[in-house]
Amino acid sequence: MKGFNLFFCGTFILFAALQYNDPDPYFWVPIYIYAAFICWKASKEIFYQTATLIGIGVYTIYAVYKAFDANGLIDWVKFHHAENLAGTMKAETPWVEETREFFGLIILIAVLAINYFYAKKKAKATN
Repeated sequence: MKGFNLFFCGTFILFAALQYNDPDPYFWVPIYIYAAFICWKASKEIFYQTATLIGIGVYTIYAVYKAFDANGLIDWVKFHHAENLAGTMKAETPWVEETREFFGLIILIAVLAINYFYAKKKAKATN
């Protein structure tokens, strides 16, 4: 798990750094830094289960919002035929930006969930 968490800590820091050209970096930088911190601590075998659950909860609520937003995931699938999201790094259409943000949140949720269940399993094994 150490390698897993170091990889995602670095990845989330990189994602945070790439927010400099985003319309709302003040919002996305803390989102990625929070998860990077959880991963950094987990790489040192320090698990903040409550903080991890809070992250999962907040990211899930925001992902649901991004899915149903007027330019979100459902709009991208239904009206834009799931067009390529990786054609260019510049999001020239709002549904591309919103859908990319949705998938970023899914990655965050998955990583934090893996850490949460690993910590629970480890705690159960030591009891």
